[in-house]
Amino acid sequence: MKLVFPNKAYEAKAKAFIQEFWNCGSEIAGSGSLDRYLREHTYGEWLEKVFAYMDIANLPEGKIPGLTYFCVREEDDAIVGMVNIRLALNEFLRTEAGQIGYCVRPSEQRKGYGTQILKEGLAVLARLDVREVIVTCDKVNLASAGVIQNCGGKLDAEYYSETFGEVIQRYVIKN
Repeated sequence: MKLVFPNKAYEAKAKAFIQEFWNCGSEIAGSGSLDRYLREHTYGEWLEKVFAYMDIANLPEGKIPGLTYFCVREEDDAIVGMVNIRLALNEFLRTEAGQIGYCVRPSEQRKGYGTQILKEGLAVLARLDVREVIVTCDKVNLASAGVIQNCGGKLDAEYYSETFGEVIQRYVIKN
């Protein structure tokens, strides 16, 4: 698997990736808002958003810089997941969403991709000398909790999120 920066060439594959979640009625977290953009805007507008979040000098006040990647299986160039890497933390990210968000397409779940994707995100942050990473998940998402624990995550806190209407688990990973 490799990380691929979103681009126009992946538009059809990205749309099929999100469509699979919709067809399965599966929750989508960690897609860099691609699902919302495809409902309300265009893929091109989403690409503009992805680039804008990398433009640290011109990022609007209150926004956090970040990187979004497709996680692509090398043998067939299929998007198996996505990862969002936040390059800073505000209070919301520190408590509610964490520094790395990721998702695995429904047909590729339970094949080890989640752990691989999170490890790739951690490697990017390690290259930026980030040594402690916060990752969160819903308490009921046992698969995500397992992925985080597989990557060295230690449960730091558990609390009810008014924003998401769920109990959130916050993990810390020493990177």
